[in-house]
Amino acid sequence: MAAEHRRRGSGGARRGGRAVARRARRRSARRRTAVAVFLAGVAVLTGLRVSGSHADGSAGPRARAGATAEPPLAPPPERTMAPPPAPPPVPLSGPGTFATAPPGGSHGTLRYRVEVEDGSGVDPAAAAEQIAGFLAHPRGWSHGGVRSFRRVDDRTAGLVVRIATPATVDRQCGEDTGGELNCRNGVLVLVNLKRWQRGSPQFDGPLAEYRALIVNHEVGHWLGRGHATCPGPGRPAPAMMQQIKGLKGCVANAWPYDDAGRYLGGPAVP
Repeated sequence: MAAEHRRRGSGGARRGGRAVARRARRRSARRRTAVAVFLAGVAVLTGLRVSGSHADGSAGPRARAGATAEPPLAPPPERTMAPPPAPPPVPLSGPGTFATAPPGGSHGTLRYRVEVEDGSGVDPAAAAEQIAGFLAHPRGWSHGGVRSFRRVDDRTAGLVVRIATPATVDRQCGEDTGGELNCRNGVLVLVNLKRWQRGSPQFDGPLAEYRALIVNHEVGHWLGRGHATCPGPGRPAPAMMQQIKGLKGCVANAWPYDDAGRYLGGPAVP
């Protein structure tokens, strides 16, 4: 009986060992299956990622075949500077008739009248107001009250400022300026419409400043001032200098006086 028991006992042990081994093999098989499923999933996901997009993030051929790709962002529009407005057209000749600007100001000992040639495109009232500002400027011929100007619209004017086409200016100046220059002839100060509207390439400054130079230069002749030249390189050009013919090293300037009240006459032209 003892021997039989031992045989049975040893057989049971062997059966138990085999059962343990079978359970270990089943656990190992389940682990291998799980690992295989995991690796297969990773492979699928990796394949989708690779086929769906490129390394730079753009859609690949499979993704484009299955879905509509978003359009690329348009580059921002380039910012460009607006071109300067074209200068107004300047008629080269006119009828020789003039519109008179309304009177302005109730004081002033020097009476003047402003006229604009018909068909020039310049508003007489607006031009007259700008000319009045030039004449009353502290650096202009009023020079802090030394002179005063009063605009009238009748024949009591001892000075007539006319804005006229180039052909009319040449005719009334009595000389051929090539349609380019302004002049003074007796009581007439003739402002060339081309210069009034377009300025001068020799004058480095805004158009309003060049208009001031025209008026100051020609009114200076009416007041008895002669031509002047550049007093030295880098210094302000005198208003009585013919700046349209070149600055000779001076700096463009529209006014007969400086901020300190000194007259910018410069050397007289022989």
